Amino acid sequence: MSELLEYLKQAVMQGEEEQSAELVGKALETGISPRAILEEAMMPAMEEIGEKFSRNEAFIPELIVAAAAMEKGMEVLKPALGGEEVVRGLVVLGTVHGDIHSIGKNLVRMCLEGSGFRVVDIGEDVPTERFVEAYREHRPDILGLSALLSSTMQRMPEVIEAVRAEDPSAVIMVGGAPVTQDFADRIGASGYAPNAFEAAVKARELLRMGG
Repeated sequence: MSELLEYLKQAVMQGEEEQSAELVGKALETGISPRAILEEAMMPAMEEIGEKFSRNEAFIPELIVAAAAMEKGMEVLKPALGGEEVVRGLVVLGTVHGDIHSIGKNLVRMCLEGSGFRVVDIGEDVPTERFVEAYREHRPDILGLSALLSSTMQRMPEVIEAVRAEDPSAVIMVGGAPVTQDFADRIGASGYAPNAFEAAVKARELLRMGG
């Protein structure tokens, strides 16, 4: 990896927004391809900070500032990517009906985007029929359901049943504070992740497995 890309990776990991944008510009000026900037510096930065988060060596504030730096760098990079943008897959993401909490879902979105996924965020307190509509409209590779309360996570089986009535092969991932692997297995989810970074790891795994 060039020294410039290493500096960029570190800037993203440290949440240096302006420096990240500046280094992306410099890398483009020196002739480094947009794809190399994304795949060799920016995505690895998010993956590394995520790995630290999963080992309790980094915490939510660090994850948030790294994602913000990634976003700032992407503002400079996207016009240069043009049709070359690398997208690992499309995820539709929402918090189930009755649950107005957004922080967990937003962290998952940031980690997924940092890992190269395109994310359609349909918000919080999403009724079952809206999940079905969004699935029908976007035909995502993965549908992500989030819940922060043990009462609202009971909505998840209803959403899974309704979406699978639309598409029996739908790949559906669940997560949130009260959700467990056992619960995910019982309700027929395709995957479960205990935290935002693991959600990005699991999403990549589900794509490789074809659901």
